[in-house]
Amino acid sequence: MKIELNRKNKAVHFEASAASSSVKVNIDGPESIGGEGKGVRPMELVLIALGSCSVFDLSSILEKQRQEIEDIQVEVEGQRRDEIPNIFTKIHITFKLKGNIDEVKAQKAAELAVKKYCSVHDMLAAGGVDITYSIQIA
Repeated sequence: MKIELNRKNKAVHFEASAASSSVKVNIDGPESIGGEGKGVRPMELVLIALGSCSVFDLSSILEKQRQEIEDIQVEVEGQRRDEIPNIFTKIHITFKLKGNIDEVKAQKAAELAVKKYCSVHDMLAAGGVDITYSIQIA
């Protein structure tokens, strides 16, 4: 796996791309170091990676369980320590499911998706981050 970051301005706006995709991701820093709000911040990307990794697996598991999914939304909220580096100490994932979904199956699917199959979870948890999750079914 390989990515490239290409500088887009004289400050800290970069465009990221992966060798496996033509999709570009804009990344920018905070105003305190010259950021101009032109992209996602690096630590937000960590939360995006965790949420997307988990929801991909959750969706797949629920489909295999023949659950009728109309929609899925994910919220990921992280708390960071005050000391530098400002790493995450706690992260909570909320899966918002809509459809004809059995709650017991959804809970088991979320546990498998987050704690067994999501490699982003395992990397963060190995670093001491407390990761929790919850499910809301509408």
